[in-house]
Amino acid sequence: MYQEIFEGLGLSPNEAKMYESLVERGESTISEIAVAAKIHRRNAYDAIERLIEKGLCFQIFSHTENRYNAVDPDKLLELFAEREQKLKEVLPDLKRKFSERFAPQEAYIYRGHEGQKNIFRDVIRVGQDSFFIGAKGGWYDPRIDASRKAFFKEANRKNIKFIQLFDFDLKQARPKFFSEFEGKLQYRFLPPGYSTTSAIHIFGDYVVTYTGLSIMKLPDDVVYFVIHSKNLAESYRTWFWYMWGQSKAEKKKGT
Repeated sequence: MYQEIFEGLGLSPNEAKMYESLVERGESTISEIAVAAKIHRRNAYDAIERLIEKGLCFQIFSHTENRYNAVDPDKLLELFAEREQKLKEVLPDLKRKFSERFAPQEAYIYRGHEGQKNIFRDVIRVGQDSFFIGAKGGWYDPRIDASRKAFFKEANRKNIKFIQLFDFDLKQARPKFFSEFEGKLQYRFLPPGYSTTSAIHIFGDYVVTYTGLSIMKLPDDVVYFVIHSKNLAESYRTWFWYMWGQSKAEKKKGT
């Protein structure tokens, strides 16, 4: 049931099966564990030794046949913390190498919801204001709720502003959306009749073109064309401000 989670913590498939069997059965012989975990007895000996080394089970000596039992599952949190700490130790060097390998200009493609999560990370890493042409509220697709909330929390901490030209269709479909936006938002609307299934996102030296969008949804097959070019990003921002000046601001009630 939990094998994938255990493997994600660094256990081999056999180790994961045996640990789960020990948690469920309690004190057992190697033969009993092998049968319960559905693995060969010979492989069970190797796996149990590795579980002992990792501190996830212990051996009970007997004059007949040794028995084994699982350590409290809280030990798994220690394993997770150890792996997280190891990652933190190497992360600065990895980020340095990642930054150094960026070419002055490059282009690549992201796809699907994981692609949007990559965009979120890129915006946070760059830490500059975000501009959008043809925004449709796709970030509020419920399937990426957790990632979006974490993104806005960090964006607000970094004081990143979201300056957006929304499709007019969004105003009609979700009039309360703009008051519910979680980031520091400045917005206007493109004129009626100019809504599309695409959008352009500019931040730092990056220009991202979205295709296959709809109101408040990110389709599974959405494609993101990412261009890293300082000159191009500055050009898009210039065009953005022209369009901003031609677009209408939301009228406040009573004015």
